[in-house]
Amino acid sequence: MSRAPGPCVDSRVAIADAPDPSAEADLVAGLRSGDSAAFTAVYDRHAPTMFRFLVRLCGRRDLAEDLFQELWMRVARHGRRLRPDTRLGPWLYTVARNLVRSHARWSVGDAAGLAALASWWYLEAPASAPLEAVLAADAARRLEAGIARLPASGREVLLLVVVEGLSVDDAARVLKLTSEAARQRLHRARAELLRCLPMSDGEKR
Repeated sequence: MSRAPGPCVDSRVAIADAPDPSAEADLVAGLRSGDSAAFTAVYDRHAPTMFRFLVRLCGRRDLAEDLFQELWMRVARHGRRLRPDTRLGPWLYTVARNLVRSHARWSVGDAAGLAALASWWYLEAPASAPLEAVLAADAARRLEAGIARLPASGREVLLLVVVEGLSVDDAARVLKLTSEAARQRLHRARAELLRCLPMSDGEKR
């Protein structure tokens, strides 16, 4: 369990390719049997996204690093109890979310996560366009202020669906909601974010 997360968190919205069902079933079977090679394969496949998710959700890299280690210790301890039909991605997001919630330390301070949301909400500025870069930075600052006002439930669903690229159905499983309830929560979170988003300097009168 000495693996360490990477030195940086990619700010781009990274939506993982859909896993091959048969390969995922083999990995689940390996975890259920205590196969160390299966654990390593699961770690290599999911560690970057899990670390990024933890940083964005709890807003503190130092806390995220501790929870990241705990996440993989739980995978090692509880892998044998997995159902054969477990989908590893949603299960890992569920474990990560529960770890963050258990600490009850909700804050939004990770610029990388906010930049990813900014690219969804506004634009992703090319490096060669200074004006657009300024606009994107301003959008990220406005998003930071807006997201900070959202309840934890709104931040969770935005991160899972918008940033991490989970389907609404998978996000619903992570959040222990029905698909319709998750859709409604996402709709409310987006509407609330739009409502409380501060105006830019150029919009102020």
